Amino acid sequence: MIKLTGIADEAGASLDVQIKAHQELGWDSIESRAVEIDGVKGNLHEIPEAIFDKVVARLDEKNMKISGFGSLIGNWAKKITDDFSITEAEISRAIPRMQRLGAKLIRVMSYAVCKDEAGKDVEEQFAPERIRRMTEINKRFADAGLTVVHENCMNWGGMSPSYVQRMAEAVPGMKWVFDTGNPVFIDDRDKPGSKQNSWEMYQAVKPFMAHVHVKDGIWDKTKNDAVYTFPGEGEGQTERIMKDLVDTGYEGYISIEPHVAVVFHGAGAADDLSPEQKAKEQYDSYIKYGRMLEAMLKRLGAKLG
Repeated sequence: MIKLTGIADEAGASLDVQIKAHQELGWDSIESRAVEIDGVKGNLHEIPEAIFDKVVARLDEKNMKISGFGSLIGNWAKKITDDFSITEAEISRAIPRMQRLGAKLIRVMSYAVCKDEAGKDVEEQFAPERIRRMTEINKRFADAGLTVVHENCMNWGGMSPSYVQRMAEAVPGMKWVFDTGNPVFIDDRDKPGSKQNSWEMYQAVKPFMAHVHVKDGIWDKTKNDAVYTFPGEGEGQTERIMKDLVDTGYEGYISIEPHVAVVFHGAGAADDLSPEQKAKEQYDSYIKYGRMLEAMLKRLGAKLG
């Protein structure tokens, strides 16, 4: 059985808007990353305890579950040279909150790729330290009955299919979340000069996969940036991957992370929109994205829970 959820801060900042979006989609859970309530905004494991209490109460009131945490642990903004105590503190805050909410999955990464001032990868990537930290992160959550899922993103473990294999072999038992759209904009270190191929990265992650994120897009060489699209309209090979998930009996959550709303916050026509119009465009695009993915999965024969 496949269940649909989403990283709902992409529908809107406030928890109420996030809940409303998922209720409109008919989904009973949120993969929570950033929330805003009573004017206080932050990642679910970072907001003050009194604010977290309000989040719990609002979720209970609206009968909305949390499927997982989109944590800041080891993410692309964190350096491997930062003190590990930062990560340890995040873990210590996340575990009791996950347990209180009944969330079983937490998304992590293996720290940013080390680069020089020109933005090029440097030779020293501190691989042994990354592996040591990921082993400890995985153990801390596993000991609490929780599942770490490492994302193929802008981090050491996501640098190419061979890096996925290195990380998986070095940290046995650690699960992964596969994101269909990330390979579109990430360099393939196995093939210098090329972006990654989503299908090849999917095949690398699949043996260790316990969760799926859906985003899609194309790489615009003129802008040297990704342009995000609705599912199946980009180079993420989303439909091919969804078909394989259905055909091979994947059971678990598939979570939308549209990113399409970023077009409403960049340069160009979006600048003419009022904040209210931008918020509506963001919300509506999230709903459209969810419905398009659901329709795709049903067309492919998925049994949705």
